[in-house]
Amino acid sequence: LLGWILGLGRIVALPPILLATNPVYFHLFMLGGIAQFIIGVAWWMFPPLSKERPRGNETLAWAVFFLLNGGLILRAICEPWVAVDPRPIARWGLGLSALALVAAGWIFVGLLWPRVKGK
Repeated sequence: LLGWILGLGRIVALPPILLATNPVYFHLFMLGGIAQFIIGVAWWMFPPLSKERPRGNETLAWAVFFLLNGGLILRAICEPWVAVDPRPIARWGLGLSALALVAAGWIFVGLLWPRVKGK
């Protein structure tokens, strides 16, 4: 929907807040779509950890899911806000979104690393 709205900006004048969502569009596409697809396939396809817990700690996997999506939502709100009106609360929200996204990435790496087995 956001991509369609941004494309519509070539025909009609969009408000500055919508024009500021261009970087958000790419983050939502790459992290919200492509990266989550890759994470899901890797989570499913990597070798099992054990018979009791083949995928490892599922609570941490859910934490990755919520941190990634929560960080994306927070970024989608705060990044255009900072571009149009850089208040401290918006800057803190943008920083918090970055921390959530980085934390999700490192937790996921920590979840998959024990499942990497050499031959």
